[in-house]
Amino acid sequence: MLHMEQVAIIGAGISGLLACKYTLSKGFQPIVFEASSSIGGVWTKTVETTRIQSPKDYYQFSDFPWPSSVTEGFPTQNQVLDYVKSYAQHFELLKHIKFNTKVCGIEYEGPSSEDEMQAWSLWGGNGEPFSSEGKWKVVAEDKHSISTEIHLVDFVILCLGRFSDVPNIPDFHPNKGPEAFHGEVIHSMNYADMDYVSAANLVKGKQVTVVGFQKFAMDIAMECSNANGVELPCTVIYKTEHWNLPDYLPWGLPLAYLYFSRFSELLVHKPGEDLLLSLLATILSPLRWAFSKFVESHVNKKLGLAKYGMVPKHSFLQEISSCMIATVPEKFFDRVQEGSIILKKSPSSTFSFCQEGILVGGESSPVKTDLVIMATGFRGEKKLKDIFVSPTLQDRIVGSPETILPLYRECIHGRIPQLAVIGFSESISNLFTSEMRCRWLSELFAGTFKLPSIKEMEKDVEKWDKYAKQYASVQYYRRSCIGALHLWYNDQLCKDMGWNHKRKKGVFAELFEPYGPMDYVTS
Repeated sequence: MLHMEQVAIIGAGISGLLACKYTLSKGFQPIVFEASSSIGGVWTKTVETTRIQSPKDYYQFSDFPWPSSVTEGFPTQNQVLDYVKSYAQHFELLKHIKFNTKVCGIEYEGPSSEDEMQAWSLWGGNGEPFSSEGKWKVVAEDKHSISTEIHLVDFVILCLGRFSDVPNIPDFHPNKGPEAFHGEVIHSMNYADMDYVSAANLVKGKQVTVVGFQKFAMDIAMECSNANGVELPCTVIYKTEHWNLPDYLPWGLPLAYLYFSRFSELLVHKPGEDLLLSLLATILSPLRWAFSKFVESHVNKKLGLAKYGMVPKHSFLQEISSCMIATVPEKFFDRVQEGSIILKKSPSSTFSFCQEGILVGGESSPVKTDLVIMATGFRGEKKLKDIFVSPTLQDRIVGSPETILPLYRECIHGRIPQLAVIGFSESISNLFTSEMRCRWLSELFAGTFKLPSIKEMEKDVEKWDKYAKQYASVQYYRRSCIGALHLWYNDQLCKDMGWNHKRKKGVFAELFEPYGPMDYVTS
């Protein structure tokens, strides 16, 4: 059955493609706006050595497994891109995408004033995903003809991506920022935008300093080390040590058994848990601590973190609950040992630029450098906020800086009708989580279930906020991470959709076997 309602999807990265596929599956008409000329989002531009961060069994579409030709456990950028393109072709998604079309803004048009909207007790006034009265005006710009198009649609799905487009550049005191430096300063985004040869030529024969210690920073430092060796070592300036993983097999045991099984989730307090589950989580807290220590001891031993003064002060549970897990490039710490990568801690974020390079807080002589690459992340919230024309909705979507993003089921805002956000909240495998969310949203479209009242949705968000603050590192709780509660979260979605949330055969398997995308092949 073809529905007349039109759904606008902004972004053709992995979340956008999933949203398109599942919207089509329920007979709706999607129109996907993509600012670039290709699908794939963050996978279209990245550094040469980048691989996926989670094992491929977790990073796959439930109805489109990896081809047998990909034998690596952690496929490369090109393999991921080929896989994503095959998925889009297989499900005939490309014809629904308007490429080179950038959405400049979206505006809600309906009879309700913002005061009326504030007084609603049900989402959109009636609890339905669509309304005959309200529409979204999507203003899009065609990059080639430089013409502006206006589309009136019944629903908008924002799949903007958190890690692209708007670089996060730290603030500096006057004359202490990049303007004081005589060399070149770029963001990791600019480096990733280059083709592999240009990127290699940029760093070759230069004293390079990388600021940051997440995945991008480590990958770029490795590429600089490959290019310049010990003659021109690459300096990595970091603020916080992280439990970055050498592999997903602590002491030979797959990490999934420790963090992606029902038993592992009994060890942590959960949003909306009953008294029994709360008691269990309290009683089993020593085991929770032991799991963390087990992983930490493996990482420390394998990478020799103590030798480099790189042992984090927080637990592995906090790391995984903040979605800050990254895999360390192979032989990274060998390069540190040989001296082609130098690790330098900057207390808090106190560093500044001078003519010759970077002054790290508390030191009198600068880190002399020719090129600084700021691997300091992205300002995803700004991108999400700026897509709205209305200042009220801009403030509403990001909520208070003291809480997680106020999205029910990490998808919809109780007080912004006919709109969903997919792929902004993080998990250990963003593809897996985005697919579950798109399936949930498509069932909402189809009328399979109804949403609770706005007040109930807001109460649920508060419970998840409390959970985030209990387990995530203080500076990262806003990432709205479901890292150590994958199953509990998926259970909520399954229950909403009327699916059986227990997907394994037998009590033992249900309790101890890890869950992954293939457990959700059918409804």
